[in-house]
Amino acid sequence: MTIIDCQIHAYEANTPQRPWHTVPNWPAHVTGDEMVAAMDKVGVDGAIFISPFAMHRYDASYAVEVQRAHPGRFALVKPVDPDDPAVADVIAEWEKSPGTVGIRIMMPKEGKREPNDPGLDRILRAAVKHDLPVNMLCWGNVDVGTALVDRHPDTRFIIDHLAIMQPRTPDALAAQPWADLSKVLDFAKRKNAVIKISGACTLSQKPYPFPDIWDPLARVFDAWGFDRCLWGTDWTRAFAVVNYEQAVEPFRLTDRLSESERAMLMGGACAKAYRWSPKA
Repeated sequence: MTIIDCQIHAYEANTPQRPWHTVPNWPAHVTGDEMVAAMDKVGVDGAIFISPFAMHRYDASYAVEVQRAHPGRFALVKPVDPDDPAVADVIAEWEKSPGTVGIRIMMPKEGKREPNDPGLDRILRAAVKHDLPVNMLCWGNVDVGTALVDRHPDTRFIIDHLAIMQPRTPDALAAQPWADLSKVLDFAKRKNAVIKISGACTLSQKPYPFPDIWDPLARVFDAWGFDRCLWGTDWTRAFAVVNYEQAVEPFRLTDRLSESERAMLMGGACAKAYRWSPKA
């Protein structure tokens, strides 16, 4: 079974040469080499490297460097800026970069960006032209995310983090972490979207191995189908809540999945959605 993590972030330390835009509660550094070592320790074959918006905004230069050093282990997704009038040209250039498999848009509730935003229209038309899937963060903003998917039926969407708000610290977990589950299940009716089962362990109200995630996840699997569900850790965003091994092992070892379901969830669906597989 090939295991692909659908979302990881790697980055160098905050330096004047490559300064961070913000300083989240993440490790001081998780370089590409360190990420590969963490993956090797638990048998993860490859990962989709999402250039970290928190630190680097729309600059994916470090991700490109890491992919160049580890071409068989990482594929790349870059956030793009709806307010950039030349964003279509940015996407055209990005599509040429080795290892590129997608782009990302950020649609959190506090962003207050509407589905008919002209910048989003430019991005999504360009994504169709270059046959790139669009990763969308819309946690806490599922209604707007759904409306955007409906507005662009020809675009391939990959929905980040179950579309459910996830905590950055253990004490920040909502009293009802799965409150938006019904909206997530309805979202599954959109056949031009797949969903990342990323960061799911951070939604647990119980300690490792997080047994209470499986009943709500079973409803997600039933609604979306395993071929549209992409397992991932969202490490290092999840760092303060779970370590990398704790984000991997519950899915690798659970008896709630058959071997064929596990193979699809932990690699097959990701390879299909991004049209990429790791190589030795």
